[in-house]
Amino acid sequence: MFVERAYAAVNKSGEELCGDQVILAETPDSVIAVLSDGLGSGVKANILATITTKIISTMLKGGASLEEVVDTLGRTLPLCQVRNLAYSTFTIVQAFYSGKVYVAEFDNPSTICVRDGQPYEIPRRSRSIGHLEVNEASWNASLGDTLVAMSDGVVHAGIGQTLDFGWLPEKVTRYVSALSRRQISSQEICQRILQQAQTLQQGRARDDTSVMCLRLREKHTLTAAVGPPKNPGDDSVVARLLWDEQQTRVICGGTTAQIIGREWDKPVEIDMESMMQTLDEDVPPMAAMDSVELVTEGIITLSRTLSYIKAGEIPEKCNGAVRLAMQLIQADEITFLVGGAINPAHQNPDLPLPLSLKQQVIQELASELQSWGKIVHLQYF
Repeated sequence: MFVERAYAAVNKSGEELCGDQVILAETPDSVIAVLSDGLGSGVKANILATITTKIISTMLKGGASLEEVVDTLGRTLPLCQVRNLAYSTFTIVQAFYSGKVYVAEFDNPSTICVRDGQPYEIPRRSRSIGHLEVNEASWNASLGDTLVAMSDGVVHAGIGQTLDFGWLPEKVTRYVSALSRRQISSQEICQRILQQAQTLQQGRARDDTSVMCLRLREKHTLTAAVGPPKNPGDDSVVARLLWDEQQTRVICGGTTAQIIGREWDKPVEIDMESMMQTLDEDVPPMAAMDSVELVTEGIITLSRTLSYIKAGEIPEKCNGAVRLAMQLIQADEITFLVGGAINPAHQNPDLPLPLSLKQQVIQELASELQSWGKIVHLQYF
């Protein structure tokens, strides 16, 4: 089971720092997501929330119990003079790859769980830990479950503006359920919730507003063969590794496609529709091969793909770079089989630097994808 995770936040209007903080962390067998809302707003709230999320995530990764975490928070955070307690809220979601899920909540809106497009009632229980009343739940999740946690900026959205009592939790739950039925990503779910909250607040957030989302699903893998091997004797090795990929196979480069086609005994065909669509663009057309999801030109397409992913915005076009960027973004674990053979055409000193060094482009692309939370492997031949 793979845990897709994301978060998004909006600062209170007029504040430079967000008083909500989210940390996403990993252990060998789970993903830990922590959301905290610091008391008030601005610098003070940001410090409180940052300390809270860091303490919780660090201690849980180290194997500490919730009691130990809460005790440490109580001894570390400054006291609120009004309520006489160390005050910042928290929601903890720990999703294990085995399918078990653990949730702990203090003073945040209840975490939403959606299963098969419908709200799933989380089996909560309340217990006192020190001076805090914490809601806990532990259950076995199913593939496709979607979990959404939020700060009270979401449920308070629109109070006194567009809604009398804010965006009530049951209405937020219905909205999340509708989003989950669309099979969109965790990141898009977070963004849609924030956009709706902003709409209800007429674009002016009266409180820091944050959302984190976890989706439990099968892992999506992709293997891309990029360039011919330096040693022709490795052609069959690369072809076998690409064939062993059970989900998405990609080939970047005409010569690479010919090598794979020869090793697999499959023809490489020109994609005439792609050729017609890219006549007025600077991205070369695509090709097609049986058992391969995508066949593109090499370094020019890779460089354009890198620019799209760096910008975080994929244009609405149908060229090889757009198709490749979309495939990479949709994958969770990516393996690049990078050939070391030199194409003399790419060593022209008049070409921009990204076009003259294939390995640099791949390494930079790998780094960008890792910053998106992808698992990336580089194998050189």
